[in-house]
Amino acid sequence: MNGKMMAAVAAGIALSASFGTLAAAEMSEKTVQVGGAAMYPSKNIIQNAVNSKDHTTLVAAVKAAGLVDTLSSPGPFTVFAPTNAAFGKLPAGTVDMLVKPENKGTLTTVLTYHVVPGRMAAADIAAKIKAGGGKAMLTTVQGETLTATSKNGAVWLTDAKGGMSKVTIANVFQSNGVIHVVDTVLMP
Repeated sequence: MNGKMMAAVAAGIALSASFGTLAAAEMSEKTVQVGGAAMYPSKNIIQNAVNSKDHTTLVAAVKAAGLVDTLSSPGPFTVFAPTNAAFGKLPAGTVDMLVKPENKGTLTTVLTYHVVPGRMAAADIAAKIKAGGGKAMLTTVQGETLTATSKNGAVWLTDAKGGMSKVTIANVFQSNGVIHVVDTVLMP
């Protein structure tokens, strides 16, 4: 073999080994299945969310609001992530109206109402609920509060309008925070 061929073979082996190392690292991570996809703690919120078939509406809304870079940043963030079915509970046409460029401000307000600064695991939220005598007030990035309570072993969030959303999948850890999947869109 000539020198160029040997270099190409060596590069191929090195590339193969690095992909193998990456795959082994991902396989060794404790993942949670969301929307039919593994959510890797080593990936950020956006890198994981784009793989969940249950969060395509949320991902499209995040893109329309221009929040991809923010939710890809180091954070940390706690995101209460509504599913497609949660968005489907909104009045007909609401999502289509919100993702229009002229409604970017309103969309950003709604989406940032689902984000709390810091990394709050379910145990942290439960401790706040206990310390608050059955209620925890969570200040969102948007500036208003969500009220967290516990009922029958589940965490419930009450929004500013009195609407309630149940955490259906908790503790989906990310490199820049944690996601808790919710079944209803929260409204400021």
